Amino acid sequence: MTPTPMSSPMSADKSDRAPVPMIVLGGYLGAGKTTIVNALLRNADGLRITVLVNDFGSINVDASLIRERGDDVIGLENGCVCCTIGGRLVETLIAIGEREVRPDLLVIEASGVSDPMRIAQVGLLDKAFRLHGIVVAVDAQGIGQTLADRYVGDIAHKQLMAASTLVMTKTDLVAPDTLQSLRERLAELGATQVVVTADNGVVPPAILFPDEALPLPGWLGGRPMRISGHALPVGLRSFVWRVNGVSDRHRLKAALTMYPGKLLRAKGCVNLASGGASEVHVVGTRVAISKRPNLTLHESSMVFIGVLSDDDVARLDDALRATLTELSPSEA
Repeated sequence: MTPTPMSSPMSADKSDRAPVPMIVLGGYLGAGKTTIVNALLRNADGLRITVLVNDFGSINVDASLIRERGDDVIGLENGCVCCTIGGRLVETLIAIGEREVRPDLLVIEASGVSDPMRIAQVGLLDKAFRLHGIVVAVDAQGIGQTLADRYVGDIAHKQLMAASTLVMTKTDLVAPDTLQSLRERLAELGATQVVVTADNGVVPPAILFPDEALPLPGWLGGRPMRISGHALPVGLRSFVWRVNGVSDRHRLKAALTMYPGKLLRAKGCVNLASGGASEVHVVGTRVAISKRPNLTLHESSMVFIGVLSDDDVARLDDALRATLTELSPSEA
């Protein structure tokens, strides 16, 4: 269905409706954004919540990882939840704003290597929405190394500067004195003094629920930028691996640790010889594989982001194929 233009009579008839509160949820790769979304949906307490997921790649990774569903998780680009920022996002926001029954809250989960400020500015082009906040998740254990990285440090710093609220995640992996030092550093690096801690994705309700407006960064007083699209930052690349087969868990984990320092993030769902459908996350050198007993996979698929050459990608593809214990006839 083609979204109704903003200038249509329908828009005029509904122009007196209160704008929908909008949250942009950002944070570097593996910071725990989807965990925060899941916790928000579990604690929605009757609110109608719409979630948009923006990511790189061409497979429905984040849609499948959002286990708890609100009213809807909207897919962009022909039903895929993985998209680039541009006209398609604007069209989707217009369509949401034109609904007879609007959501009580719109959440846009941004890509781990995108600038949440730019996404928020796109949202502000439509008066059907008001920005409730830009929430940026911060991996308490890994943020120091990320900020120091010559390839991605600037990306992470821009995300911190865009935030109205910084949410520290994975704090159980950090000593209390180190956590306090990190809290102070984040308050210095970011444009906000609001630094909170997430407990299994749960953050203070006022951060996410639109009871009242939160203080926003000063850039919101400026002129919104127009976005025609974006690509991965210089030095990074993204590729998708998919296969209709079954992998050996130990071989898969070995393949995913081939490029420490170069493979920054990988995520997806795979069929394993032991365990069946499983969710896979790679953040730096950390690999987490967990069973998804209620998920039926027609094929294994993962998205990879890293500082990888063509040869690196080819060798990684070979290593991933070597994990397979069974192949469909079309893949053999």
